Amino acid sequence: MDPPAWAICCLLGSLLLHGSSPSPGPSPSVPRLRLSYRDLLSANRSAIFLGPRGSLDLQVMYMDEYRDRLFLGGRDALYSLRLDQAWTDPREVLWLPQPGQRAECVRKGRDPSTECANFVRVLQPHNRTHLMACGTGAFQPICALITVGHRGEHVLHLEPSSVENGRGRCPHEPSRPFASTYVGGELYTGLTADFLGREAMIFRSGGPRPALRSDSDQSLLHEPRFVMAARIPDNSDRDDDKVYFFFSETVPSPDGGPGHVTISRVGRVCVNDAGGQRVLVNKWSTFLKARLICSVPGPGGAETHFDQLEDVFLLLPKAGKNLEVYALFSTVSAVFQGFAVCVYHMADIWEVFNGPFAHRDGPQQQWGPYEGKVPFPRPGVCPSKMTAQPGRPFGSTKNYPDEVLQFVRDHPLMFQPVRPRRGRPVLVKTHLAQQLRQIVVDRVEAEDGAYDVIFLGTDSGSVLKVIALQGSGTAEPEEIVLEELQVFKVPTPITEMEISVKRQTLYVGSPLGVARLQLHHCETYGRACAECCLARDPYCAWDGTSCARYRPSLSKRRFRRQDIRHGNPAVQCLGQSQDKEASGRVARVFGTEHNSTFLECLPKSPQAAVRWFLQRPADKGMDQVKTDERVVQTEQGLLFRRLSRLDAGNYTCTTLEHGFSQTVVRFALDVIATAQLDNLFLREPGLEGPSAWGGLASASPKAWYKDILQLTGFANLPRVNEYCERVWCRGVGEHSGSFRGRGKQAKGKSWVGLELGKKVKSRVLAEHNRTPREVEAT
Repeated sequence: MDPPAWAICCLLGSLLLHGSSPSPGPSPSVPRLRLSYRDLLSANRSAIFLGPRGSLDLQVMYMDEYRDRLFLGGRDALYSLRLDQAWTDPREVLWLPQPGQRAECVRKGRDPSTECANFVRVLQPHNRTHLMACGTGAFQPICALITVGHRGEHVLHLEPSSVENGRGRCPHEPSRPFASTYVGGELYTGLTADFLGREAMIFRSGGPRPALRSDSDQSLLHEPRFVMAARIPDNSDRDDDKVYFFFSETVPSPDGGPGHVTISRVGRVCVNDAGGQRVLVNKWSTFLKARLICSVPGPGGAETHFDQLEDVFLLLPKAGKNLEVYALFSTVSAVFQGFAVCVYHMADIWEVFNGPFAHRDGPQQQWGPYEGKVPFPRPGVCPSKMTAQPGRPFGSTKNYPDEVLQFVRDHPLMFQPVRPRRGRPVLVKTHLAQQLRQIVVDRVEAEDGAYDVIFLGTDSGSVLKVIALQGSGTAEPEEIVLEELQVFKVPTPITEMEISVKRQTLYVGSPLGVARLQLHHCETYGRACAECCLARDPYCAWDGTSCARYRPSLSKRRFRRQDIRHGNPAVQCLGQSQDKEASGRVARVFGTEHNSTFLECLPKSPQAAVRWFLQRPADKGMDQVKTDERVVQTEQGLLFRRLSRLDAGNYTCTTLEHGFSQTVVRFALDVIATAQLDNLFLREPGLEGPSAWGGLASASPKAWYKDILQLTGFANLPRVNEYCERVWCRGVGEHSGSFRGRGKQAKGKSWVGLELGKKVKSRVLAEHNRTPREVEAT
């Protein structure tokens, strides 16, 4: 045995002893699998595009699956990437502000580095060969057509002759909340259209019809924060189509009390709205809005509200089904920070817009339902077959009676709010280390039904992959965090996400750049049936030989094992061979009496409960290890602060997950008595220097201590572990056996404790008559 090994192991044990902490209980909100940026790259699961200058300042992302292209808008530039190829052949178009615009922006007091550039914020399809693009233009918005070619071509050109003023179609500021959609050659935008950011409106422009905007006299929008705009058909009549806007706004307290509150809304306008003839000329004559409620019911009727709308995703249905709206909310409370995901059926939204209008007699009065006579045609409806009656056709909103237009001008708010499916969120997350910013959803067919897989983008550059299992009735959903994927190398807010179900790919955008991420990588979960089943990933199933992509088919193949709802391998994997590598081998570990020893056990799933069992030499059965101040269970394993001879025996580390227990690692712990240990370090009479240590060392104590100082530290832990095992096993193996376990899942570590370390250190210093600082300097 070599004394440097003893000293190094002793100091390493001291580091772990002082850094230990009790192991928290497993929680379903903890990701079952965490993959780092390097893990994703090494598994070929992600690819990153940062642009030729190392950062895009990304503002908008548009995925065009027809052309197989991903279009990006950034700072002074646009980009085109192929969806089906490696991102080695991008196209770039520089689009700088017009001459003099940057200098004028600086003169007006704007920041030249973060505001006085052309940040592209609109990318919408214009026709089969062009996109409509708009940018901030250094606080003078501009728009232009971008040639992108036909399908199969990879071209990107800006049409200089098409550049025009973009006011009303793009905000002045790169950070101002904004939403847009393109319908029938016209651009619908929700934005603040002035330089100071005070004039909030919904604007329509770009087509053959006159531009249409919100009536500023109505005060329809109160400091809105627009999130999304989309055309959503109400029925098969295309004349009845509407554009829906999702946003939050700050309004006076609804109950007439002091102060203001944040409320989330869904608003809509008719696509064929042409404004009024005498009232609301060139103004919206069909705009209505309703409140979106996302709250957790509490005792006594109290509710915890999530009022700030962060993002919206429209889950397109199969034939005959209603569209569903997935909305991500956050709290605006100073007490705690939380996030919730609520799901709304479009049928429920339509029902609210067909319900009573909100009314109050004065600003200090409470809102109530309007109980007077509602004029015909119903205010807010579109001129279509639905509103036509014999002898009373209304081909345009310009034909609507003035009383209809005046009513919608005075009553744009609906009385009933829109409540989520089942009356509560499908997902609630509080006290997170990061904030949630983006959401996309994929409905996945699994062996036991369909599941909605939710992908949540955070402000730290990671993506959470989650499913929520619905209970019966109004029972609270069960949350399962399948994966946490660190998409970007450095923390950066995720601002854009698009999903391609056809390619099973998620496209993730941040100010830094854009990433392409595979929705699943089933091999990561493990090589055994139980591991695949416990993962509870709807994309993955055990196919008899490996964990692989699940593909629904008409023929039921019995060897496909999958159980998302219960994750029970005891049923699904009956008769399947399990990985017996970890459970079959035993690692022999040596510890010294009255000193510290550590047994490492790292389960694959942090959601599993770890349990330790001990079988003493004289016992036939196993007992669960009782922890106290002397024996501590940490996240990494079992730490003995002070070993006793009674601690010797066979230790088994097991995990319990969804009622399924499996062995992770086994140890045979031998405890060396103090008397036996002292004999190893007896000084031989008449000898000085290294020989006085009983011939155990071939180097001077000064060299030993220098080795200690060089090797200790968390950056060198792998080297220290290897050094400890190699030297310690070589020295002890002749007498008491040696380690058998290797690898991350089954590795025993044995260190001499603090008392022995102090002995070694004091002898080293005494030999050289030096202080620790002087020895380190040498």
